[in-house]
Amino acid sequence: MYQNTPESITVTEAIKKMEHYCAYQDRCHKDISEKLSTMKLIPEAKEKIILHLIEHNFLNEERFAKSFARGKFRIKKWGKQRIIRELKFRHISEYCIKKALQEIPENEYLETFHNIAEKKLESITITDSYKKRKKLIDYLLYRGWENQLVFDKVTELIKKE
Repeated sequence: MYQNTPESITVTEAIKKMEHYCAYQDRCHKDISEKLSTMKLIPEAKEKIILHLIEHNFLNEERFAKSFARGKFRIKKWGKQRIIRELKFRHISEYCIKKALQEIPENEYLETFHNIAEKKLESITITDSYKKRKKLIDYLLYRGWENQLVFDKVTELIKKE
C-alpha cells in the first residue's frame, strides 16, 4: 500500500502521525491532503487515512470552520469577509462557512469593529482628511470588514474632526 522509496512509511505509521497532527489543532481536508502528499503515499493509502480520520472524528470540517472563525475574529480581529475568503481558499463548504459565522455574536462583532476603527484612526498621523479616510478605509477593508459598515463608520469618524 505504500511506494517503495526510502522516505516511505507504512499506512499505520501515517495514521498515527496524522492523528497527532489533527489532535494538536483542528485541520481542514486541504491541510491533511497537503501533509499526506509529503509522505510519499499512493492515492489509495491517502484516501484510507482521510477516511480513518473522519470516522474517528479527528477531521471535522464544521468544527474546523467554527474554531477558525472564532480564532481569527477574536485574536486577529478579522471581519466576516476575510474569514469567508480564507475558508473558501481552504475549500470549506458553504454550509460550514454559514455555521462558522454563527459563532461570532453580532454585538461583539460590531463592538470589535468600532474599537479597531477608532484605534486605527488615532494611530494615523496624516493631517490631510482625504488621505486619512483612504488609509482607514483600506485598513478596514483589508481586515475583511463589510463595505457598508466601513464607509458608514469612516464617514461618522471623519465628520467628528
